[in-house]
Amino acid sequence: MRVYNFSAGPSMLPESVLAAAQREFLDFSGTGMSVTEISHRNPKFEEIVSEGEALLRNLLRIPDDYAVIFVQGGASTQFAAVPLNLMHKKKADYLVTGNFAKKAYQEGLLYGDAAKIASSEDRNYTYIPDPDAVPYRNGTDYVHICSNNTIFGTRYTKFPQTEAPLVADMSSDLLSRVIDVSKFGVIYAGAQKNLAPAGVTIVIAKRSLISDPLPVCPTMLRWKVQDENKSLYNTPPCFSIYMAVLVLRELAAKGGIEAIEQINEYKASLLYDLIDNSSFYRNEVCKKDRSIMNVPFTTPSKELDAAFLKGAEARGLVSLKGHRLVGGMRASVYNAMPIEGVQALAAYMKTFEKEHCHENFET
Repeated sequence: MRVYNFSAGPSMLPESVLAAAQREFLDFSGTGMSVTEISHRNPKFEEIVSEGEALLRNLLRIPDDYAVIFVQGGASTQFAAVPLNLMHKKKADYLVTGNFAKKAYQEGLLYGDAAKIASSEDRNYTYIPDPDAVPYRNGTDYVHICSNNTIFGTRYTKFPQTEAPLVADMSSDLLSRVIDVSKFGVIYAGAQKNLAPAGVTIVIAKRSLISDPLPVCPTMLRWKVQDENKSLYNTPPCFSIYMAVLVLRELAAKGGIEAIEQINEYKASLLYDLIDNSSFYRNEVCKKDRSIMNVPFTTPSKELDAAFLKGAEARGLVSLKGHRLVGGMRASVYNAMPIEGVQALAAYMKTFEKEHCHENFET
């Protein structure tokens, strides 16, 4: 029996996509082979990569002067690739609003003058610093942000406007809401949240910024090389790219990013409205900065949190345990999570509160 999987990543995929992959698994596009078996030099696979790029360009309205590449190593590898491709003046600004933004900043320190010019660590990353009030430095190579913070449940609702190119880790919200790609120098995203199984990372980069990587940049991390070779410099994560194309097709068929954003806003509102109208559940995130992808919440005690999780799993609501840095619960409601799954969670939350609201537990 299928369950509602609220995992922060790898996350659930649309059932229709899984079914399509299952139908083609033994014979992809008449080749008599699985997509996991054909060469990345096979014209059929080259068609997959080309279609994936075209779909991304159309869905995100990516300008022609931007490269769109599929690479390996996850977003964490891009923490190093960013300075190795961009840090020519050895100077970059970082806004640290969560665990992964912090890791990106720490990686930047290895390559030059990386400055943490704003941080929300003072309140356990429960808010986003006002981008207009941040003291950006002059003469920097780039400004780096993480657009959505998976662990702590925050997001940028307004992006920084900077003279230096804006670089964004969008691993957990790319394709979930409308963005203006032209406002960014580089966007990168691990695919295992909203797009595909773990293995492939999307990089969208203005070509004028990536024409001259640092001499010490390894060939595999040179975005220019990957762009010139159409993501086929070496054997790419073939199956993950194929699955991404199936997901992108479905997003296009559903009306594109504008349509999916409306659905995502609605799904998140079902949970936030319940939490805000309850004296039992708590969400510590500043309301204006709340993520529509990741909704953390707690009950009055750790014992009740444990009971909640046990009961949820028995009802087919799985992977709701919060990250160890936050505790409690976390509902990740990415694009593939159907409205029915969020409604089922909300119904269980109401039932659990009714059954336990008078209990008094030590925290």
